[in-house]
Amino acid sequence: MSEKVKELKVSAIENGTVIDHIPASALFQVIKMLKLDVFDQMVLFATNLESKKFGSKGIIKVSNKFFKPEELNKIALVAPHASIIEIRDFQVARKTLVEIPDNIVGIVKCFNPNCITNIEEITTRFTIVSKEETRLKCHYCEKITVKKNIVFK
Repeated sequence: MSEKVKELKVSAIENGTVIDHIPASALFQVIKMLKLDVFDQMVLFATNLESKKFGSKGIIKVSNKFFKPEELNKIALVAPHASIIEIRDFQVARKTLVEIPDNIVGIVKCFNPNCITNIEEITTRFTIVSKEETRLKCHYCEKITVKKNIVFK
């Protein structure tokens, strides 16, 4: 009996970003929050790929797009073990791991409907109280927003 060969053929990107090690369950959330569902360049994604480290994972390849720090912060909140691989001229130019910052400004809504940030035009500010559990404390009302309740602006 012959051994089956696993092979995945996906177009290489000349310039852009690969987001790897996204939890399979969070892949479509990452696509939506980064607005890749309406991005006008090539976006390739795969989900439920085998991962020795995480069981299953997702991956996204985005042509001609390099992410800003606030976008990387969004990825970190949803996929804290994701790696970001920047491709330039078909070569890996830089590979980094996302990291949840100590403070989040202007990218997440407060979970508390009575918070001043949900009533007036005030930029949200959060302190991360637990990176392991992804728990954010609002600077204004001091309510805690947990990972499952995070809503991005």
